Amino acid sequence: MDISGNTVFIPGSTGGIGLALARALRARGNTIIVGGRRTDQLERIAAEHPDIDTVRIDTADPASIAEAAKEVLARHPDLNVLIAMAGIMRVEDWHRPESFLASAESVITTNVLGPIRLIAAFIEHLRSRPDATIMTVSSGLAFAPLRATPSYNASKAAIHMLTESLRLQLADTGVRMVELVPPAVRTALLPGQENSEIAVPLDEFVTEVVELLASQPDAREIQVERVKFLRHAEARGDYDQVVATLNAADPHGR
Repeated sequence: MDISGNTVFIPGSTGGIGLALARALRARGNTIIVGGRRTDQLERIAAEHPDIDTVRIDTADPASIAEAAKEVLARHPDLNVLIAMAGIMRVEDWHRPESFLASAESVITTNVLGPIRLIAAFIEHLRSRPDATIMTVSSGLAFAPLRATPSYNASKAAIHMLTESLRLQLADTGVRMVELVPPAVRTALLPGQENSEIAVPLDEFVTEVVELLASQPDAREIQVERVKFLRHAEARGDYDQVVATLNAADPHGR
């Protein structure tokens, strides 16, 4: 992925990693469109960052995705980068089905069906562009599980394999598949994570991501240094120790 001169749509980016990445990519000379469910947040972003366009989108709602895609492409026909950022994380106790089932279904809808539907809504357009990129967002937890968040772990493992598979299918097109693999980052993904000493500071994470994108334009995965402990556990042969360390550090992975 080239680091400048793109038109980039980032649904699920009204805060956290998404908004920080949107701002960083805008500073690198890209046209940015951010998407989110809440109009008050979109209005705030538009007021604070008038050079960033906004569109309402609920990535858990197929109709909303279809409508947002039409709006984005009508206003930005040169769109060539989609970053499927939206995601949720829930703590679940699978000893009691009544406590986790609705949560698990919501996580899978947002984290797996959301990106699938987003890609489906934009793939025809992106295939028409001479140089296009779809960036998915998985997690270090796709490669080493956190006990407290089974559905989240599974959803991100699915995103990893979806990305790997689409890269093979789209090899005959001009669309690149890039997977961003974050560690725990100081965002509001889980309660208290914004102040966690274990999580990577948001600005530090985004700075490293942008530097990796700039220095590795052909990278298939964007792995900051802090995620490699999880990402390569199985290859290193210390998977059991990594899982034990991860789950001993904090019950919520913060």
